[in-house]
Amino acid sequence: MTAIRILGLDPGLALMGWGVIVLDGTRLGHVAHGTIATRAGDGLGPRLMRLHAELSIVIAEHKPQAIAVEQAFVHKDPSAALKLGHARAVALLAAAQAGLEIAEYAPNHIKKSIVGAGHADKVQVQAMVRRLLPQCRVTQADAADALAAAIAHAHLSSTRARIAAALA
Repeated sequence: MTAIRILGLDPGLALMGWGVIVLDGTRLGHVAHGTIATRAGDGLGPRLMRLHAELSIVIAEHKPQAIAVEQAFVHKDPSAALKLGHARAVALLAAAQAGLEIAEYAPNHIKKSIVGAGHADKVQVQAMVRRLLPQCRVTQADAADALAAAIAHAHLSSTRARIAAALA
């Protein structure tokens, strides 16, 4: 079995978290993580352009084979939902341009995969990411959420591979 690199993304217009892991058999390893920040005063177009440019650099540098994107979740603010939608679209565009397999996961699914509870808070997610990837030392919540998305995808893809092998 060959190792696969997975890029996880926690999209946001002000701050987009990203994290790259490697799945080698059943072992997870940390590659890199960070955030891409934009300034509210720059206007929507330039902010989206910055997200795309920076994310394209992350993809080119780390060469993931798959991307896991957290789906939009906004309580009541339609304006925030629209901004988040723009950021998600940029993430999906950058992934599609790179020819990556794209997987999208609901926040509750990611939290349940990582913490065991779909309504876990950011502190719990960050603590479990540190436990699963002890060498990463993640301190930013957005980057931890991105790594959690990548880990959730790794768990799901591992399960799919075991099922396919059992059926073969």
